[in-house]
Parts: sequence; structure tokens; C-alpha cells
Amino acid sequence: MRCPFCGHDDTQVKDSRSTEDGVAIRRRRVCSACTQRFTTVERVQLRELSVNKADGRRVPFDRDKLARSIRVALRKRPVPEERQEQLVNGLVRQLEASGEHEISSHRIGQLAMDALREVDGVAYVRFTSVYRDFREVEAFSKILADMKPIPGGADMPHPDDSQETP
Repeated sequence: MRCPFCGHDDTQVKDSRSTEDGVAIRRRRVCSACTQRFTTVERVQLRELSVNKADGRRVPFDRDKLARSIRVALRKRPVPEERQEQLVNGLVRQLEASGEHEISSHRIGQLAMDALREVDGVAYVRFTSVYRDFREVEAFSKILADMKPIPGGADMPHPDDSQETP
């Protein structure tokens, strides 16, 4: 593994541990040249996936892009990082297990929306509004009207609600 700091080819693994429900290995490494430490993560990749975009282009599937989109939707929501990682891993496993080598961006977006809807309603609306490119308030109203209430989700207190106002 090449050192990201100095580019030297010789790095040593100092610690390895299983992460993300056992589907990845996190390795702590040290460079023998500059002695900088860094972390790598190895994941099992069942097959190479490509994404068919709406404009007809084919691009390699990018797990990190999906993870960023999910994290943006869940930003400042009460969903732990571990749960977010499980969500992304589950989506990737679904895509890999489908048996298809080429997957439409529409299908990936729909799977992500469905998963977010189960986890957090606000994140679902955020993701959907960007994915479907909402431009009018009516689009938000329609999606909110279509949502079923999540048990225990609507009555959750906001962290600022406990503070008294002067």
C-alpha cells in the first residue's frame, strides 16, 4: 500500500479489526519512510457494477457517492453513524445480489429513498427532494401527504424544546 503522505511503497499494518458488521476490515498502517500513520478499509466486492445514467452514459458504481448522499440526507438527524453505514452496506449488498452488472441510476435512487423512508422521514424528504429535483412547494406537499406516519417518530422532542425561553 502506497503512503498517502510521501508516496513510499513500503507500509506496514500495525492493527487490523473487523468493522461494519464484519463486511469490512479496518487496517491501521504506518509508513516505513516518513513514519506517518493512516487507516485503510477493505470491503468485499462481489462484482463490478456500472450505473446507467438518465442521459445514457455508463459510469462505474461509486459506493462513496452513495454513502455521501445518504449522509447528507441524514445530517443532523438522530441516526447513529453505525446505522448509516449499515444502511449503505445494505444498499450495496442489494445491488450486488441483484445479479445485474448494469443498474439504472433510477433504481439506485429508488432503493435509497425506500431505505431512508424506513429509517428517518425527514432524511427521506431531503433525499427525495434532491433526487427528484423538486422545484415547487407542491412537490413537497404531495410527498408529505403520501407518507405514512412513523410510529414514535412524529412526537420526538427537538433537542432545543427542553430549554426555557426568557
